[in-house]
Amino acid sequence: MNAGDQEKLPPTIGEYKGSPVISLPMTPDGKMKFTFGLTKAKTIIKYLEDIENFIEEHDKPKA
Repeated sequence: MNAGDQEKLPPTIGEYKGSPVISLPMTPDGKMKFTFGLTKAKTIIKYLEDIENFIEEHDKPKA
């Protein structure tokens, strides 16, 4: 199962060393999370179309 195939769980907003972070659940049970701060969030938004194209090109089922 790919991260994009699961039901969307809510993100968690927190803090790390005084800076805000967001944690996105990566597994159906929410135990594995992808956590990042403002700088990485802004970069993801800036390159969102490139990320989508990357997924389209490389997320192919294995034979």
